[in-house]
Amino acid sequence: MKHIIKILSLLVAISAFWIGLLQAAIVPRSHTWLLPVYFVVSLGCYGLLMVGVGLMQFPTCPQEAVLLQKDITEAKDYFKHKGVDVGSD
Repeated sequence: MKHIIKILSLLVAISAFWIGLLQAAIVPRSHTWLLPVYFVVSLGCYGLLMVGVGLMQFPTCPQEAVLLQKDITEAKDYFKHKGVDVGSD
C-alpha cells in the first residue's frame, strides 16, 4: 500500500510541476505539451534499465541446483517403478 501512495504522490507532484510550467510560460508552450511524452519515454527507459541491472545481478544458486537434480533423479526412479518410460539418462 505504501508503494501505491508513493507512486500517486509522485504523479501528483509531476502533474503540479507540469501545470505550473503551463501557467508560468517559462518554457515555450509547444515544448511544455511534450513533457508528458518525455516522462513516459523516460519511465520506459528507466524500466528497461532496471530489468537489465536485475538480469546482470541475477544470483546463481548452486545449492538449489543440486537439490533440483536430486528431485529429478527421485522422480525418474519413482516413475520407473510405476512402469512409466521416462526416457534415457
